[in-house]
Amino acid sequence: MSTTPASTEIKDEIEDVQNIADQRKIAIDKVGIKDIKHPVKVSDRTTGEQHTIANFNMYVNLPHQFKGTHMSRFVEILNQHEREITVKSFREMLGQMTERLDAESGYIEMNFPYFVNKEAPVSKVKSLMDYDVTFIGEITGTKTMMTVKVIVPVTSLCPCSKNISDYGAHNQRSHVTLTVRVDSFVWIEDLIDLVEKEASCEIFGLLKRPDEKFVTERAYDNPKFVEDMVRDIAARLNDDSRITAYTVESENFESIHNHSAYALITKGFD
Repeated sequence: MSTTPASTEIKDEIEDVQNIADQRKIAIDKVGIKDIKHPVKVSDRTTGEQHTIANFNMYVNLPHQFKGTHMSRFVEILNQHEREITVKSFREMLGQMTERLDAESGYIEMNFPYFVNKEAPVSKVKSLMDYDVTFIGEITGTKTMMTVKVIVPVTSLCPCSKNISDYGAHNQRSHVTLTVRVDSFVWIEDLIDLVEKEASCEIFGLLKRPDEKFVTERAYDNPKFVEDMVRDIAARLNDDSRITAYTVESENFESIHNHSAYALITKGFD
């Protein structure tokens, strides 16, 4: 009778195909998992923390001599943090991932909805506004880079339309996408505030009639081309020592055309 445990026999019989040598000698830049959801906790400037659900993409490089990577280890790393994924632990996950998968470089992208409780300008009624936020972490050797991307919806009013019209001016909702590389802590709300202050007017989840009058007139008094929007935001970013690189994009969903107006400025990215 065999004294070897059955579990050991099964383990010995199952071949680890990922570790088989690959003869094609072609390295892979990114290999891993996409679109896996996980609960996360992120810092909130008002309440201290906010719980949300994030969508993760996790990749490492694969040297030419290996046939495959260990996909299950990505999920194991994610679940080791349970619900306590913060900006700090997000950075730590990069190191854990490359170490456990014997990789030279790694990449994690964490996309999630972030909510801000905003107060209407006149009535002071409060309502939640959602913003699309992404944390991107990259590691190569001992070098780690953290990037934050936030999409901020705003109002833009056309200066040309205002100038040539006897009354009124066309305006539209715009999406400003701000991507920044940081070397110190930055609140998500800081980036949102920066963008909203440079728009014709910010957007709110709930407005009463006095508020509607206020935001309509605010936009009319503060017209901006798409070019104005990205230049004004870039000027603010140039004065912020926490920001080491940035890309600012604005897409204006035109109300009198069947196309969008678009502008982009980038600085500091390789």
